[in-house]
Amino acid sequence: MTKKNKIIIWTSSIVAVLLLMVISCVGVSNGQIRRQQEVQTAKANISKEEQRRVDLFRNMVDAVQSYNNYESSTQKKIVDARTKANSGKIREASQSLNAVVERYPELKSQSNYKQAMLEFSVTENRLANYRENYNDEVQSYNVYVRRFPNHQILNMMGNSTKTYQPLNYDVNNAKATNLFK
Repeated sequence: MTKKNKIIIWTSSIVAVLLLMVISCVGVSNGQIRRQQEVQTAKANISKEEQRRVDLFRNMVDAVQSYNNYESSTQKKIVDARTKANSGKIREASQSLNAVVERYPELKSQSNYKQAMLEFSVTENRLANYRENYNDEVQSYNVYVRRFPNHQILNMMGNSTKTYQPLNYDVNNAKATNLFK
């Protein structure tokens, strides 16, 4: 083997090793970026679902208020019909009561309330799943950026790695509030 061939082989080997190192560094950096985006997406999903929960709660309150208004209005009309009946105005009382029954054949606000409760339950389940997904993504990210040689490569490249904390869901039932008192 000639000296020229040896130089070509050594040069090619060095270029190949350098190229392999650059590809590895780019791969590690891109992996960090992808996992970081997954953590941020998981957190955004939690925020979106928490907003949905607030909106649903407002809808439930509106449904309950609507039902209460309906009940109050219906009760007043029934009392008026009963008063008319007691005073001998049976026909007027009957017409008044029939108008109430025809006007409100089913309690729509009650079905709205049931639907809101169902949606609220679905939202709570989704929220629990999104929180679990967030914690999984955080764990995956933290393991990836701390693993050898990823940690060293990211530090050499000047990438600052964030440390995400998993969400903790301790609930203090002692402070629970009864909203319906």
